[in-house]
Amino acid sequence: MSLDPVETNPEHYRVIMENDKVRVLEFIDGPGDQTSPHRHPDSVIIALSPFRRHVFDNGREADVVLQAGQAWWLPAQEHTGKNIGSSPSHVIFVELKEPAVNEPAADQACRADGPASL
Repeated sequence: MSLDPVETNPEHYRVIMENDKVRVLEFIDGPGDQTSPHRHPDSVIIALSPFRRHVFDNGREADVVLQAGQAWWLPAQEHTGKNIGSSPSHVIFVELKEPAVNEPAADQACRADGPASL
C-alpha cells in the first residue's frame, strides 16, 4: 500500500512541481478534515494561511501550529492529521528527495526540531 499523500489523500494534496531533487505539494483542507495515514520525507512546510493540526503517529500525538507566512522543518515521518483550526489550511510542502547525510531515517522521525515534529 502506498503512503504517498497524493495517493492516500488526493482531495487534499496535489503535486505542483517535481524534479530529481524535490517534489512540491500543495495541501488544502477545512476545519475538522482528517487525513488518512501517509508519509513525508524530510520536508519544509510553508504556511500560506494559519495552520492548526493535531498529528497522530504510532501512539504519539502533537499539535502543530503555524502562522501564515511561517516556514518550518518537518523531519521524515508517517502520520495522520486533523485540522483543529477554525479556518481552512493552505500550505506548501517542499519534499526533499535526498536522504539526510549521517543520520539514520529512524532518528530523523523522532527528533524534536519544532512544532512540526512528533
